[in-house]
Amino acid sequence: MVLAGVLVLAAGLALKTGAEAGEAARRTPSGLPVPRYVSLKFGEVNARAGPGDDYRLLWTYRVRGLPLQVIAETADWRRVCDPEGAAAWVHQRTVDTRRKVMRVQPQPLPMHRRAEAKSRTVAVLSGRSLASLETCRDGWCRIEAGRAKGWVPAQALWGVDERPQCRPRMATPR
Repeated sequence: MVLAGVLVLAAGLALKTGAEAGEAARRTPSGLPVPRYVSLKFGEVNARAGPGDDYRLLWTYRVRGLPLQVIAETADWRRVCDPEGAAAWVHQRTVDTRRKVMRVQPQPLPMHRRAEAKSRTVAVLSGRSLASLETCRDGWCRIEAGRAKGWVPAQALWGVDERPQCRPRMATPR
């Protein structure tokens, strides 16, 4: 009986240690989860091959508010995926935690009054355009574009899928 109690206690400690190890593996310098979404703070942001100014400049992003998915980080740098699937490093001060989404496809997207396909269309989100993300639930997201607010299907937007969005190969200069 005493041996069984010791084994149960030992198993509990092993489980706790395993959970703590998993938690430690998820810790990041910012304390925020990875992957997560951010948006660009500025209209020009350099994308580099590594986490530092000494790394090669790959390209310059020129769209303020562009949503990016953070897939890794150091104290000062974020490795991000962009809507085209390319990966690069950007400095942490150039990104904003306010969530933006993008309609990547060129076709316009109806914005609905409610999170239902049959509800009234209140506005139309242009193709290849950005919007602020308010919330998502049950496969629908409430967005704001200009002065218009409405619900759109989540799968029609880039910037809501929690799975990593990078292409499997390394980014090349554009």
